[in-house]
Amino acid sequence: MIKCCEEHIELALDIYVDEHEVPPIMTKLTEEEQLSTTCEYCRNVALYLVGN
Repeated sequence: MIKCCEEHIELALDIYVDEHEVPPIMTKLTEEEQLSTTCEYCRNVALYLVGN
């Protein structure tokens, strides 16, 4: 599972497909989850969860 901001969503999708060879399910984090979660590629607030 990759948590990322809107700026890095394409990177997260590419990395997930490269590693797992299946398309991921992309879900938007709730407002509560966004408050305590940062993007895995920068310090911005994570908006999406990429994974199955």
